[in-house]
Amino acid sequence: MQQTNKMGQTHVKKLMFLMGLPMILSMVLQALYNIVDSVFIANMPQHGEAALNALTLAFPMQMLMVAVSIGTGVGTNALVAQCLGHGDKEKAGRTAGNAQFLALIIYFVFLVFGVLGVQAYISSQTTNTLVCEMATSYLKICCIFSLGISFFAVYEKLLQAAGHPVYSTIAQIAGAVSNIILDPILIYGWLGCPAYGVKGAAYATVIGQCVSWITALAFHLVCNPEIETHLKWFRPSVQIIRQIYAVGLAAIIAQALMSVMTYALNLILGTVSETMITAYGLYYKIQQFILFAAFGLRDAITPIVSFSYGMGSKSHINAGVRYGLLYTVCMMLAGMVAVELLALPLVNTFGLSGQTKGLCISAIRVISVSFVFAGVNIASQGVFQALEGGWQSLMISICRQILFVLPVAWGCARAVRQSNAPAWIIWLSFPIAELATAAIAFYLLHSIWKSITYKILQKS
Repeated sequence: MQQTNKMGQTHVKKLMFLMGLPMILSMVLQALYNIVDSVFIANMPQHGEAALNALTLAFPMQMLMVAVSIGTGVGTNALVAQCLGHGDKEKAGRTAGNAQFLALIIYFVFLVFGVLGVQAYISSQTTNTLVCEMATSYLKICCIFSLGISFFAVYEKLLQAAGHPVYSTIAQIAGAVSNIILDPILIYGWLGCPAYGVKGAAYATVIGQCVSWITALAFHLVCNPEIETHLKWFRPSVQIIRQIYAVGLAAIIAQALMSVMTYALNLILGTVSETMITAYGLYYKIQQFILFAAFGLRDAITPIVSFSYGMGSKSHINAGVRYGLLYTVCMMLAGMVAVELLALPLVNTFGLSGQTKGLCISAIRVISVSFVFAGVNIASQGVFQALEGGWQSLMISICRQILFVLPVAWGCARAVRQSNAPAWIIWLSFPIAELATAAIAFYLLHSIWKSITYKILQKS
């Protein structure tokens, strides 16, 4: 229990940095999976921009796979950390066993979709035969071989819950490096390998995910003694699964809303032009380096605040919330400045044509203004997840990704079509949504803090 004792004894300001840094690196590397594929795909000798559009259409379903897997991991993370805070190692082990059972179920669901549903899903977004064929072949491979992402998400969160984020980061690095090395080999046909094109990018992605999964599993078995492993604990428990998804379901829906938002925006932007879809898809992957860094810090906030909640320490909870918000806002402000300054070289990496390039640069210039407000919203979700505030976390996601952004985007797209307004005004929907949601997040934080204070006083 040495590592979990550190979670209770180390000053939260230092602990947030020590746990947050490897988690941030881990999430940034996860974003790398998506961006690396796009760089190599965009620079294919033939049909590079069409292939990039195909990846954009497949991306919402990829995000959904990640959402369900990571959401289950988030619920596992919070429950295991809370059990360790209570000193209940048996329940922590049973939770880990049930989480692995759930990972297997998740894989089978996406396996079935990969076999039966991909064609209809892609066809709903485009009538371009070439793009449809590329997107379908890419997504089928990602779904049928999604075992790696399903299980890695669980082992990653188990390592983080017990205070071992460095090991989960190493596992993430192993997968990312594998993906980067395999991408040009499988896409372009280097080293005597056949040139698989878009399919090669998919194969590189799923192999990288499996490398991360196997590495994280090894670390869990060898370096995670706080969480005991017994075969009998793999037997599903309705009570434990319910507790996992009491937090995890909100996290799943929160991340799944990213998939819904991207799918809906593909449809909205498609009413303006196909180049708008390509530009947004590319920008979305660039911004993931910043947003996923915030998600990494959020994943440090959750176990720290959850452990403190299990201890019944009001001061530790307060420090976790304060420093979590402060660090996230500072990081997002730095990210906004970096992206604004590097907009042109970032876009040039993909070798886009004039119109698509201009739309992508305008997206960077406008949408990145919302990063600071997005940081507040993402950090707040980490706090809500730790304090059993699943519905508050869900409310933030609904506001920032559905309720505010889609109606504004639809109205702006209509203005572009009917009154020849500049296309970049569609990007304004993102800063508007994040700012409005941040105001709601502060109100909900104040409300849940009063509730938690009352509960701690009642226990004492």
